[in-house]
Amino acid sequence: MRIAMDGRLLYYRRAGIGQYILRLMEALLKQAPQDRFLFLRDRRQREDGLQADNLRQVPLYTPSHHRWEPLTLPLELFPLRLDLLHGPDFTLPLRRNYAGVVTVHDLAFLRFPQWVTPKAARYYGQLPQVVKSAERIIAVSECTRRDLLELLDVPEEKVHTIYEAAGRPFQPRSIPSTERRVFKGRHLSPHSFGFFVSTIEPRKNLPTLLQAFRQTLDRYPDLDPHPRLIIAGAQGWLQQDIFGLIHELRLAQEVAYIGPVSQEDLVWLYNAARCFVFPSLYEGFGLPPLEAMACGTPVLASNSGSLPEVVGEAGLLVDPQDIEGWSEALARLWSDEELRERLRGQGQQQAATFSWERAAQQTLAVYREALAVRESARG
Repeated sequence: MRIAMDGRLLYYRRAGIGQYILRLMEALLKQAPQDRFLFLRDRRQREDGLQADNLRQVPLYTPSHHRWEPLTLPLELFPLRLDLLHGPDFTLPLRRNYAGVVTVHDLAFLRFPQWVTPKAARYYGQLPQVVKSAERIIAVSECTRRDLLELLDVPEEKVHTIYEAAGRPFQPRSIPSTERRVFKGRHLSPHSFGFFVSTIEPRKNLPTLLQAFRQTLDRYPDLDPHPRLIIAGAQGWLQQDIFGLIHELRLAQEVAYIGPVSQEDLVWLYNAARCFVFPSLYEGFGLPPLEAMACGTPVLASNSGSLPEVVGEAGLLVDPQDIEGWSEALARLWSDEELRERLRGQGQQQAATFSWERAAQQTLAVYREALAVRESARG
């Protein structure tokens, strides 16, 4: 097969879908040395360390998410003589002479349209046409698969659930109790802080976490060490109220936003955190809790969307709207060393059930199925 992976998004964003693209591509190259892969990247984007005898990097002029993309991308792809294109970022050319596989990470734009910017709404508005056009669809969780069947009326046989996984760097690390790191002026020592990381946007539900954290501090003033919360991640959209709420709740000393962090720092933060907290209202998969569990960090997450699939019995799950429940769970997790130790072990076991190698094998099977569908349609 001559397979192209659309990696243009990496020029703009390396978290979330960007990591999905890189980790899956790495695994595909190892699992299918007999196939030819083309990695499509923005011409302004540096190469991402992907190297293999069966890989060719192809720089493109058409930017990801651009309004002219439906017209110019097919023209750039025409000379490549593809057998199949994988669109890992919700999109495919609607007119093409090759098979198409699209990955759908979530349908948040349909579940929560009030939290989508007009620009994003226009981009994701093409998804109904894309899933109809695609020979096969990859959903990253059963939750996303159910949403596709319910909200877009996609035929069941077109959709395959293939889970993501934590990358190799996300492993337990022994951190000396005397080690310190500084992030945006905040000195952090191991096991002295709770940790949250994701793009800062409304569905991540940080107001619930902040209100629950304030309640925990007020009800349990003698918790030792005194709880602190570190928030990391890029600023997304409609996030201004979060920073106002920190000050309104008198949390400026206990809560710090440190912005985006490198992968090396992220691994340290997971391992050094006393617990990882993730109150999201909706996730198509939820990679941060999985990365935290892979590092052996106790996880407290919401019980909505795909998160029960990812966390399973290996973490504490609470209704994302239950401020009282979050406050009590935070206090319990902070003070109960036996509970934290149990969740560390269970979390690592749960994370080990997800594998990029398995994801690549399943994805290759979907590719072959999509090609067969395309050939059958040609008669």
